[in-house]
Amino acid sequence: MSKPKAKRQDLIEPASGPLFTPRWVVALLMMVGGIAWIAYYYVVVRVDPDATPAPEPGKPAFMADLGNWNYLIGFGLLFLGLIVSAHPSTPLGRGRGVVVGMLGCFLLGLLWICTFYVMSNDLSAVPVMNDLGQKNLFVGIGFMGVGFAFATKWE
Repeated sequence: MSKPKAKRQDLIEPASGPLFTPRWVVALLMMVGGIAWIAYYYVVVRVDPDATPAPEPGKPAFMADLGNWNYLIGFGLLFLGLIVSAHPSTPLGRGRGVVVGMLGCFLLGLLWICTFYVMSNDLSAVPVMNDLGQKNLFVGIGFMGVGFAFATKWE
């Protein structure tokens, strides 16, 4: 009798599917772009409300004009990137990746909301959360909603 062939480990094209697909790259770019948008607005463009006298907002001017809408753009890109990554052609959309994405989003949402409630008396020490106020609940629920998008792919 012949011995069964051992499965060959291939990182580029594993048995469960390719590791890097165009959809996965686009999803990663959207997630990183959303986080970068929020970070750039918070650190460079945003005017600190506690600063006296108030300095001029940073550049580009259109980001300063958008104000808190920048958070919607950034979190929207992040959530959209996570939802796009829930497709079976991406590593997060098949096998164990679905469970990791689902539980990760659920836990991030829960952690975001719990942090908001625990720190709600003085949010000035928590970056991003201090600008969002009660809108932090939308962010936490948004993460949980993305977790449900992963849950629909679970087999």
